[in-house]
Amino acid sequence: MVPLIYCSLFVLLLLHPISEGAPEEALITQLPGFNGTFPSKHYSGFVTIDESKGKNLFYYFVLSEGNPTKDPLVLWLNGGPGCSSFDGFVYEHGPFNFQAGRKPGSQPQLLLNPYSWSKVSSIIYLDSPAGVGFSYSNDHNDYTTGDLKTASDTHTFLLKWFQKYPEFLTNPFYITGESYAGVYVPTLAFEVANGIKAGVKPMINFKGYIVGNGVTDKEFDGNALVPFAHGMGLISDDLFQEVSAACQGNYWNSSNEICEDKLKKVDEDISDLNIYDILEPCYHSPEIRSITSGSIRLPSSFRQLGETKRPLAVRKRMFGRAWPLRASVRDGYVPTWPQLLGSNSVPCTDDEVATTWLNDEKVRSAIHAQQKNVSGDWELCTGNINFHHDAGSMIKYHKNLTAQGYRALIFSGDHDMCVPFTGSQAWTRSLGYKVIDEWRAWTFGGQVAGYTQGYEQNLTFLTIKGAGHTVPEYKPQEALAFYTRWLAGQSI
Repeated sequence: MVPLIYCSLFVLLLLHPISEGAPEEALITQLPGFNGTFPSKHYSGFVTIDESKGKNLFYYFVLSEGNPTKDPLVLWLNGGPGCSSFDGFVYEHGPFNFQAGRKPGSQPQLLLNPYSWSKVSSIIYLDSPAGVGFSYSNDHNDYTTGDLKTASDTHTFLLKWFQKYPEFLTNPFYITGESYAGVYVPTLAFEVANGIKAGVKPMINFKGYIVGNGVTDKEFDGNALVPFAHGMGLISDDLFQEVSAACQGNYWNSSNEICEDKLKKVDEDISDLNIYDILEPCYHSPEIRSITSGSIRLPSSFRQLGETKRPLAVRKRMFGRAWPLRASVRDGYVPTWPQLLGSNSVPCTDDEVATTWLNDEKVRSAIHAQQKNVSGDWELCTGNINFHHDAGSMIKYHKNLTAQGYRALIFSGDHDMCVPFTGSQAWTRSLGYKVIDEWRAWTFGGQVAGYTQGYEQNLTFLTIKGAGHTVPEYKPQEALAFYTRWLAGQSI
């Protein structure tokens, strides 16, 4: 006969299997600005990836609101480079909708987000690399880094994180991100896949990855804007024919003077549009358009960004998303947005909600972040790192990973002019895989929500109709819909 005490323990483990391995000191019990019950458990803290240097990466972990023992586990990465993944947490698909305080600088209020991606998956929001968000190192030489080192460090983070949370090792694991995470995601996925082949422990149950409006390849990205502008009716047929003839399809690094002259006309025609969503209105008031002193080397469209009627409007911001028009990411040093602007005073940005909340000492204490005297102020996108693009084109990574059988979803908000869908559509087609699901509409709520094309090797390309650069921010319901279907292996 089994003693009653062991029977009781067994029942408790069945009822609460997730909490057994998770570190209790990482449990979040309350959040300033939120007056309610968490829909699932939240954990946060640091993983030290280099003891000798005190190199620490910060994570915020949201358990699935469904069945966390079986639902997919997802890592989310924002881009920049240099941008915190709290960007996704606060403004895109985190568990809360943030509402600005009644007075400037006052505490934001948090409400539950009905379209959080934690409805169907557990999510790790990671600040990476060190020097970004709450992540830091005691050796500031670590803030000089690049694609390959970031991927290696994040792989180390994952291995150590799973040692803290071993109960999630059997969950299907996916790597996701947007914008410059179009580089972070495939390079990390490659590291993880190689670790699995080498038998590195703990063994991660890696299944695939998702990239949204992602930086990928200098030629495909750099050549995407002109066809996009023409297809969207932003430039005339005559100008399109002239620039096509002059540039011969090479819009990103032409040394042809006539080509450059035509490209200037293209830039002039689109300069007053909202680069992150051409459907959104732009701010034209003198206060918002005022430019601070400093060397501003960006198109005027970056200074006139749009708004929506959502409770927390889509941000009027240019900071940390991707690159100026046609300036695709090339090998070598990659300037962060503060470095690009030549000034710490960023014009026309509004990240007050996230900045106010995450720099509140009570919030930092509640989520187990270091105080400001250790890791400094939280910034959405930092200029503290010196970052180098040293992984080259991502196409070879995508080819390698999909050839190994890993699932891949490449999605694009179809009205983003920053990383236009035309480039993503072109490079996915360039992989040469056979089309097994011909271009068709996908629907949500009985309406066309975008278009998709499926390839062999589990590769899917998807557009979201009417969405901008940060798809879940513009189209939260549709984003949750395609995310849910894809994770479940269903047809989108």
